[in-house]
Amino acid sequence: MSVPEVKLKGHLAVAEGTMAFRFSKPKGFAFDAGQAIELELIDPPGEEGQSRRAFSLVSAPFEEELAVATRMRDSGFKRALEALPEGASIRIDGPFGDLTLDKGERPAVFIAGGIGITPFMSVLRQAAHDRSPRRLLLAYSNRRPEDAAFLDELRLLERRNEQFRLMATMTDMTKSARAWDGETGYIDADKLRRLAGDLAAPIFYVVGPPAMVAAMRWTLEDAGVAEDQILSEEFYGY
Repeated sequence: MSVPEVKLKGHLAVAEGTMAFRFSKPKGFAFDAGQAIELELIDPPGEEGQSRRAFSLVSAPFEEELAVATRMRDSGFKRALEALPEGASIRIDGPFGDLTLDKGERPAVFIAGGIGITPFMSVLRQAAHDRSPRRLLLAYSNRRPEDAAFLDELRLLERRNEQFRLMATMTDMTKSARAWDGETGYIDADKLRRLAGDLAAPIFYVVGPPAMVAAMRWTLEDAGVAEDQILSEEFYGY
């Protein structure tokens, strides 16, 4: 489905160096939680080669707005996006992508590295809204609490949805100015077993930087998880 234009409704910081952008939702626009859209700068147009980028939707299908979130790397597209005033027009294309929750009943384990949390936010928001009975588990890795986008909301979702459990872990607390009494270190098989129990039972969704995704696929397969029980997506430079 393609939609010509939407309006920017605002943006805000959701972690250090990470911004969320909200857009109007066209009438009839439908998508599945976990899908993505492409944004195209048109007002003003972006620089050549810097006018279009794809982003996972963090908004859930039931919500009245569309929203994406991204690390604010030093790129022409992201500088232009951040500079847009409220009410500016932007073109979207989509939705697309198949990193969506399967229709089965077995537990689903989400493994997110950094901004790889974005497609899972849509799924978890929708599950809480629907009061889904399905068991959903999230292992979420960041360097520091300051870098962990949507961490407070995820804790709130865990309190609202008894079927959802969160395990957040920090890998470099030596560079943090905040206190942290949760997990530390990289996600490994031991952490996943403490989160999910029998690793042969769930289906796994892994999203993050390429090296992290490759490491997690190896960890899961080494722990006995079948290859067809692992879905993954690599986020480059987000």
